[in-house]
Amino acid sequence: MSKSKQKINHKFESRHRARELAAQFLYSMDLCPWQAFEPSLELFLGAGSLAETEPPEVKEYCRFLARGAWDRRAEADELLLRVVTGWRPERMVSVDRAILRLIIFEGFLNKELPVNSAISEAVEIARFFGADESARFVNGVLARVAKHLFPEEA
Repeated sequence: MSKSKQKINHKFESRHRARELAAQFLYSMDLCPWQAFEPSLELFLGAGSLAETEPPEVKEYCRFLARGAWDRRAEADELLLRVVTGWRPERMVSVDRAILRLIIFEGFLNKELPVNSAISEAVEIARFFGADESARFVNGVLARVAKHLFPEEA
């Protein structure tokens, strides 16, 4: 493999790992929303934590994703209310909600990666961390979000 392909592969793997960590952190914050965000994030990524040995670029992108998704969760939830009929965000499985908020922030609101890539990443994370039907649910919801935000591409 060429050095440029190795570099791209490493960046992809680092970003994927950052997304996994951010989803886990957002899930934990969703369960304990009274905790202060910044100290909790640093504790989550700090010494003695699951992420202690992660490379700096993984931790930094995780911070970016977690902060952005947490700060813009009301916007994400509003989008979810528009596209998911009869199923309010607070009734969703917490892991699914965390993944949806994360990917809505990164792929749809902040446009850090293409929509199709964002959906694929969400499905992969949901398959790993979610319930049996999570991957299918997340895929369907994000497809509706994409159709809502970008009707000309549907």
